[in-house]
Amino acid sequence: MESILFVCLGNICRSPTARVVFDHRLQQAGLELLTDSAGTTGYHVGAPPDARAVQAARSRGLDLSGERARQVAVEDFTRFEQIYVMDRSNLRVLQDMRPAHATARVDLLMSLVPDYGLEEVPDPYYGADDGFRQVLDMLETAADRLVESLVARPQP
Repeated sequence: MESILFVCLGNICRSPTARVVFDHRLQQAGLELLTDSAGTTGYHVGAPPDARAVQAARSRGLDLSGERARQVAVEDFTRFEQIYVMDRSNLRVLQDMRPAHATARVDLLMSLVPDYGLEEVPDPYYGADDGFRQVLDMLETAADRLVESLVARPQP
C-alpha cells in the first residue's frame, strides 16, 4: 500500500486526526505513505480542525495545526489505493459517488481492528471532550494494526 485517504463528514475532527495519527505511527516505523484526509461534505472547506480535536491531539504530542478541510473529489478514487471511512453513513456516500473507473479500495477504518468491538469511529463533534480522546484511542489502535501488517508483509 502506498497511499491512504481518511474520510469523515466535515473533515475537521476524525479524518484529519486519523491522518496525523497514522502519519506519526508510520514515521515511527520508518514507513512512508502518501496520506490525506477529506470530508464527504463541503461544510468546512478550508477550515482548520476543531479546537477540541487539536487540543486532544496536542495532549498526545500530535500536531493538527497544518490540516485544512477539503471535500472528497472524484479523482481521489484513483489517486489513493485505500480510502478508510469513519462510519457507515459516509461509506454509503462514497459508494454512491464512486466512479466506474475507480481503483481505490474503500473500507471502514475499524475494519483494521475487527476485534476492537466497534465498527465505526463515532463523531465527537456534538459531544464532550472525552469523545475526542475516545477517537484518538481508536485511531491509535487502528494505526498500530496497520503498521504491524505493513511491517510484516513480504518485501519485493
